[in-house]
Amino acid sequence: MNQEIINLFDEYTHKPLSREDFIKRLVKLTGSTVAAMSVLPMLEVNYANATTIQENDEDLVLSDVSYEGDGTTVKAYLAQPKKIKGKIGAVIVIHENRGLNPHIKDVARRVAKAGYYALAVDALSPFGGTPANEDEARNLFSKIDAQKNINNFLKGLDYLKSLPKSNGKTSCVGFCWGGALANQLAVNSPTLNSAVAYYGRQPEAVDVPKIKAKVLLHYGGLDERINAGIPAYEAALKAAGTKYELYIYEGAQHAFNNDTAPTRYNAEVAQKAWEATLRVFKETIS
Repeated sequence: MNQEIINLFDEYTHKPLSREDFIKRLVKLTGSTVAAMSVLPMLEVNYANATTIQENDEDLVLSDVSYEGDGTTVKAYLAQPKKIKGKIGAVIVIHENRGLNPHIKDVARRVAKAGYYALAVDALSPFGGTPANEDEARNLFSKIDAQKNINNFLKGLDYLKSLPKSNGKTSCVGFCWGGALANQLAVNSPTLNSAVAYYGRQPEAVDVPKIKAKVLLHYGGLDERINAGIPAYEAALKAAGTKYELYIYEGAQHAFNNDTAPTRYNAEVAQKAWEATLRVFKETIS
């Protein structure tokens, strides 16, 4: 698909571009309303493709949970192995800027299937939780109190450590908006063991020395918007002596891991990134 179209969709999903303006510009790029409407399903997510680990998987225990956050009750989705021998590590799974949806719940099940507690936290809990309408969900993100949001996720780490079979070691994995937050959790939690950020905005260089966790960073080579911040982040990581791994996958788009978004999903790259993610979990929280 034309890169201009993909870039336009990226602008629509990350900047205050209304759906009406997005469609108008898409029509101009494709040449007609009919062509735009035929392209649209290839751009937008299809949650029918979200399930790789079934909700009735006999090896998992799944539940909707809640815990007290910073002035609010935080909703979350907890996935865990049904049979746990000894103690296990725990991972917070952080969604994109569409909220807690079927795709992110599926990622949580993948983490649990690998042998860890997985808590997919709903950042829109202060507004009652993630609404069904994606545009409505996106608009709520501008209303989030940044510090309270970080505190809500830090309390999620505490929640995971309190679980009866927890070994006390924690990690996080985030995607897009969640990738940026994964970086922020690394900055704000001195006890976090590792942080995995998929195409997430980088923290300020001045904050990097606060990071005690190992950091794993995944970027799509075609993601110019996010990749602009890589050099400064990597320089700060090196200067601080932080343990990190950084991968830029040539030819991959932003959101290459999201298998519900057909034009940007890259199965080969997603598999490589996921294998590296599980390796870091094994090295840091097992």
